[in-house]
Amino acid sequence: MNANEIVGAVLLVAGALVFAAGALGLLRLPDAYARISAITTASGLGISLLILGVLLLDPSVANAVKAGAAIVINLATSAVGGNALGRAAYLVGAPLSARTGYDELGSAGQGGSGQADPGEGDTGQETGPTR
Repeated sequence: MNANEIVGAVLLVAGALVFAAGALGLLRLPDAYARISAITTASGLGISLLILGVLLLDPSVANAVKAGAAIVINLATSAVGGNALGRAAYLVGAPLSARTGYDELGSAGQGGSGQADPGEGDTGQETGPTR
């Protein structure tokens, strides 16, 4: 075995362990937001490690270009997908864990599920930074 094969095998095992940790987080973390964070982190890091491991096992310029493109695309879509899932969970009112100390998106900073009570001026439109 040469050095590339050893490092490649170590990266493959590390990627598998990252996915195992993400799966454990999916089962053990207290709310949807923490679970989404665990899965998106595991997918971004785990896939990157696996791709690099495979690249070291079969190195070539063509494979390096494919691996680089796959890693960049995965990291970009993983972050966007995790953000979209978190936003969707928040908008449907997924409950926060009791261990969560604050809710920055909640109505008037009062915490809670982020859903404004009817009659508190909720127009159904999002508020955000003014331009």
